[in-house]
Amino acid sequence: MSKLAAQDKFLDLSDYGRSFGRFFALQLKDSRFTPIHVTLLFGLSGLIAIYCILVHQYLLAGFFILLKSGIDAADGELARLKNTPSYSGRYLDSVFDIVLNFMFLMAICYVSETSIWFTLLAFIGLQLQGTLYNYYYVILRNKSVGGDSTSKIFEYKTPKALPGETQKSVNILFGIYQIVYGTFDKIIHALDSEAYKVKTFPNWFMTLLSLYGLGFQLLIIAVMLPMGWIELIVPFFMAYTLLIFALIGIRKKCIV
Repeated sequence: MSKLAAQDKFLDLSDYGRSFGRFFALQLKDSRFTPIHVTLLFGLSGLIAIYCILVHQYLLAGFFILLKSGIDAADGELARLKNTPSYSGRYLDSVFDIVLNFMFLMAICYVSETSIWFTLLAFIGLQLQGTLYNYYYVILRNKSVGGDSTSKIFEYKTPKALPGETQKSVNILFGIYQIVYGTFDKIIHALDSEAYKVKTFPNWFMTLLSLYGLGFQLLIIAVMLPMGWIELIVPFFMAYTLLIFALIGIRKKCIV
């Protein structure tokens, strides 16, 4: 919750890896490791989890999925500890997330009897869920006094590179980010185009919304795999997407 003012902090059910991420970042604070190195490391953990799914080692897959969530929290923490924020790191993190999400579901599809078309629908639903969470969360961060403003509510323009990164890398990664996330952003913005006008979001609403955070989504997968519920993962996320309309409805009726 370092991105928010004290009064705006809420119980984020998807951020269970934060304590590990902060601890891990502290160990790397005085090392030559950069936040980009940590981002690459969580990508590696995700790939190991995918391999474990493919060889039916579901307990290990769940472990590496949760480890990925913990390491994912560390790159941002390390950037703050070293005072080296970067757009390159933020966009690379997001691109890795969507690629790994797709590969997780494709691996599950491969080892189960799930239809490829249902899997693609589940992936679209998964991304819309996460986009809704990020949309409202970024709005809150931008409204919060002293909060983080590196992320923008509407990201249509390539940002200017920060110290320590090149404009070329920012341009490339922002372009990739727009390709893989642009459609999802537009859909969520269209569903609730007035959300950015609210003064703030109450803590209870943000906690409810965190059910759609990436960490919580991955926790669900990490639990369902070793429980033997692999055939239910894709149908679950297809149905879970319907909660989007309930959350947007609550925002429009109760939060102005």
